Amino acid sequence: MVRLMLKIKAELENVTDLEPATEDFEYFFQVKCTQCNEIHPKLISINRQEEYEVSGGKGGTANFVWKCGICKREANAKFEPAFQTKPYSSENGQLQPFLTLDCRNLEFVGFDPTKGTWKCVGVESGTVFDDVELTEGEWIDYDEKAALPVGVSEVKCEWSRA
Repeated sequence: MVRLMLKIKAELENVTDLEPATEDFEYFFQVKCTQCNEIHPKLISINRQEEYEVSGGKGGTANFVWKCGICKREANAKFEPAFQTKPYSSENGQLQPFLTLDCRNLEFVGFDPTKGTWKCVGVESGTVFDDVELTEGEWIDYDEKAALPVGVSEVKCEWSRA
């Protein structure tokens, strides 16, 4: 089993603590079979709430179970329970740990942040913006309390072994 960590960074304008808006957030990942190195042609979705049985008769579960279309090997991934998703704050502008998954027979090689709803907090006012859509690659709004423009753009990610 391999532990993979997703790190993210983004340009945040007058906001902080960027994170998924709900516990049942659907993450969209690009997945690769480690047996035959085939990359699945479509993004797959995974969330923390759904669990599926893993074949093998030991009663194990995973948040994602997949059979490679090329080599037919079963693979699975599970969010690491000890590592909760951490809100992103751009204090140093560096990639920051965001989430960790335990993976068997697969690796995640991409992440699409433009799908799903995010939330963040106004730096000056503490206003919670809980309907942040990055479908256009960025989100722009206005913080009425602070009288400042707010925004999220240039979201980047990187996978590494944890």
